[in-house]
Amino acid sequence: MVVEQIYKDANALLEGHFKLSSGNHSKYYLQSAKVLEDPKTAKLLAEELAKQIKESGLKVDAVCSPALGGLIAGFALATALDVRFIFAERVDGEMTIRRGFEVTKGEKYIICEDIITTGGSALEAAKQIENDGGEILAYAALANRGFCSRVGSEIEPKDNCKLPLDKPLFALDDFTFEMYAPDDCPMCKEGSVAYKPGSRGN
Repeated sequence: MVVEQIYKDANALLEGHFKLSSGNHSKYYLQSAKVLEDPKTAKLLAEELAKQIKESGLKVDAVCSPALGGLIAGFALATALDVRFIFAERVDGEMTIRRGFEVTKGEKYIICEDIITTGGSALEAAKQIENDGGEILAYAALANRGFCSRVGSEIEPKDNCKLPLDKPLFALDDFTFEMYAPDDCPMCKEGSVAYKPGSRGN
């Protein structure tokens, strides 16, 4: 499966001048919502991700995703694994599990995102699961931005990867794009203005 081509075919690998959630700028942007709006594609990607997880021998009870970006990917993965799905969401800036979702003591979870950058939101969701007595076995995403090390990739984790090194990260591909601090951005120096797509900015 060529994941990059799937993103391109869905017009989800954008090229331009983008402001990322981190505040840095990039010439490229992954818009997973465009890939996941097609249920057949979402199912195909989730089944491929589930295959990796099953082959690893991990047995999970449930999948949890941080809202909003991880919801469709997480639900599709839970469907492919035939397990329960819940989500965490921000309330007053803090990741919270509510809406009647209950975490059973000792219940085994995978935290799933659409894209893992540094893994900050995934880690916040994981801490909420652990606070309620659940156990995190692994993290998963459709795409890995290359800051964290995924199973099957030779990319070493960077200093800003927030995911724990003792838990595996499953993802379908690495997307490593050059990023720039705003005052060191060549596109800004050429007079271009950065645009912020995605759920937090648009």
